[in-house]
Amino acid sequence: MATTIHPTALVEPGAQLGDGCEIQAFAVITKHCVLGERVVVHPFAVLGGDPQYLKFDRAIASGVRVGAGTVIREHVTINRSIHAGGFTVVGENCFLMAASHVAHDCAVGNNVVLANAALLGGHATVGDHSFLGGGAAVHQFCRVGEGVMVAGNASITRDVAHFTMVAERDEIVGFNAVGLRRRGISRPAIAELKQAFHAVYFTPGNIRSVAAEALAVGTYTTAEARRFLEFFSEGKRSFARARRAGVEEAEG
Repeated sequence: MATTIHPTALVEPGAQLGDGCEIQAFAVITKHCVLGERVVVHPFAVLGGDPQYLKFDRAIASGVRVGAGTVIREHVTINRSIHAGGFTVVGENCFLMAASHVAHDCAVGNNVVLANAALLGGHATVGDHSFLGGGAAVHQFCRVGEGVMVAGNASITRDVAHFTMVAERDEIVGFNAVGLRRRGISRPAIAELKQAFHAVYFTPGNIRSVAAEALAVGTYTTAEARRFLEFFSEGKRSFARARRAGVEEAEG
């Protein structure tokens, strides 16, 4: 499967492109990039550019890795790592819409969608199957879990647990049951997740302690429910919280 590089595209010597890639006109692929198979890069996207970090030494060898089947639309920017030998990573089968930004040292999972102008600050992580709405912004070092739906124009400054929906400024507004069903997650797993969700967000007390206690009891046996609870034992930031009025199941 041949790789196509259109006229006026810039692919610097040293860049690694997998089979079947398409680099469209005016796209820039620096020498710091490793692209998997069938990656499509649209006009004016810049992959592997220097990080927006004032103390960065441009002599550092670092890079960007993009997984197979990912589509990168117009004016997207993905910056390389600030660390020697480090990589900013975007997984497989992702869709980065126009003008979205992935900052240095981010780790984006597989099957992730960043809608138009969604922004990831440095060192942010996004789990598999998550969706960031247009104009959503994620603060540096934040974790957005697996299967999360982030509303358009949301401001994320805290960690967002797996399988939730978040809007406005760090407000958990729903449990992403529909998104789970679309992925074929079993009914027992969804039922346990819903139970764990309510236990964590509607039990008074420290959210880390509440999740740890729920995990220790042993009531939750499915991998998805345990993964949801384990999320709260990791990371250094605080967590997005549910609205006081309560949350409902929502589509995602």
